[in-house]
Amino acid sequence: MTGGSLGIRSGSYGSLEKHFQHQQNGGGVHLPIQTTSRTKPAKMVKYKERLFHWICKFAGRKKVGMLFLCIISAAVFVWVLYVGKGEDSQEGDNVPNFSLNSTVPFGNPANETHIVKKFALPPPPPPPPPLLPSPSSPPKYFLGYTLPPGHPSCPVCYLPVEEAIALMPKFPSFSPIVNNLTYIYEDPLSRDGEFGGSEFGGYPTLKQRSDSYDIRESMSVHCGFVRGKRPGHNTGFDMDEIDLAAMEQCHGVVVASAIFGAFDEIQQPSNISEYSKKTVCFFMFVDEETEAYLKKNSGLDSSRKIGIWRIVVVRNLPYKDGRRNGKVPKLLVHRMFPNARFSLWIDGKLELVVDPYQILERHLWRKNATLAISRHYKRFDVFLEAEANKAAGKYDNASIDFQIDFYKKEDVPEGCVIIREHIPISNLFTCLWFNEVDRFTSRDQISFSTVRDKIRAKTNWTVNMFMDCERRNFVVQKYHRDVLEHMAPPPPAVYPPPLPPVLVHEPPIKTALETSAERVASIPVRRARRGRKSNSRHHRKVVAGGRDTDSS
Repeated sequence: MTGGSLGIRSGSYGSLEKHFQHQQNGGGVHLPIQTTSRTKPAKMVKYKERLFHWICKFAGRKKVGMLFLCIISAAVFVWVLYVGKGEDSQEGDNVPNFSLNSTVPFGNPANETHIVKKFALPPPPPPPPPLLPSPSSPPKYFLGYTLPPGHPSCPVCYLPVEEAIALMPKFPSFSPIVNNLTYIYEDPLSRDGEFGGSEFGGYPTLKQRSDSYDIRESMSVHCGFVRGKRPGHNTGFDMDEIDLAAMEQCHGVVVASAIFGAFDEIQQPSNISEYSKKTVCFFMFVDEETEAYLKKNSGLDSSRKIGIWRIVVVRNLPYKDGRRNGKVPKLLVHRMFPNARFSLWIDGKLELVVDPYQILERHLWRKNATLAISRHYKRFDVFLEAEANKAAGKYDNASIDFQIDFYKKEDVPEGCVIIREHIPISNLFTCLWFNEVDRFTSRDQISFSTVRDKIRAKTNWTVNMFMDCERRNFVVQKYHRDVLEHMAPPPPAVYPPPLPPVLVHEPPIKTALETSAERVASIPVRRARRGRKSNSRHHRKVVAGGRDTDSS
């Protein structure tokens, strides 16, 4: 009876062969022992021994030994390269580079045990987001980016215009807490509980002011233009219908400025790319006094254009103070351009010298910010700012003192440049900032920090305040027009009287014969010496006796 007839299978062909040899040599019937190891056949062992003796026999010869040494060295070199490549492919991981199902020899060669190691592949990457979000998918937001390490960094540097344009966010930035912001419309106005304010901005009570800083998902606040549903149309700060329609057509970037009271000369931006000239809206808001000055001195005509600026004449101004009127387009640009995504405000005395897309990339997109403003170049304290305003006589001292009672020590902005993205949280900030200007003084630097800190206390939103030296890199400040007119003109240039003309007498032209005669006459005449004939010769000979003899 054999092991096969008993239904017992051997786990090794080597052990089964030994069992058959034992039976042929007269041994008894023994069942094979099941094992997980296998032994090399005897013929294989003898073959290896003969091969080893053959290698040792010929390895002693010089040429054959060198050949074996070269073959072994080459094999080791190839093996080292293979192992090194496998280690690099693992990226520092200590897991061997095995396939999904690999058989690995383990143990000594005489008694091998084959084990199967299975390694799980990393999970596949998530599928790319759909191009068109489904109704159930959450909204997408711009979350910022980081420039590559090799990009040059410096205190003030800009990407090339083409790169800045390519980095313009495709989605709006996230607005913390506030998602729906509407604006109060009152007609007629209620003045119950009045505490400052105006007909243009409404008369919000102190309770309404306090509620406006209670940040919620849906909010309705005072934000100028309270007497009409369409800003600029019978609301105060009124504009022509053709201008309102043009402002509603701005869907990307807006650069806005204003001049009231013919206070400044219009400064034309420079270094503006052709792409920006076609896609960016440049709007300059002026009053009727400035309009008359521009028609007389700058050639303003029916085209409503001066250089790159679209000139918008504002009528029915809400304030008597030209500075306070300038705060309307400065802080409420999102209401005047309801479809714009980004805006850049510059004071009328400034000349823009950098492309708007480069400025937005540098101060908003690269910083993942939605509002940026420069720090004051000298004053960093709200109390110092107030005292400086009082010393310069920029506003009534009692009004400034009254406003300071509401505020605390904080940062002071320069305020002549504001860079912003139009999202609910940044729109809320400028609305509440404008309400402080409307309620108190027109010096918006004083109220800035209070509004910012009240919003920051309820959200994680804040303002990117960059250094004033960075601001002066993209705008150049000019003098106000009245300063230019009162500046002493330069003294007239004083030149020495002209010298009298010098008369030069030309010598007469001489003929060639006269010139030759003069040359001959100028040659000196050589005269002969006295007492000596010109044809006499004097020869002296030296004789052998040493006496000279006359040979003549």
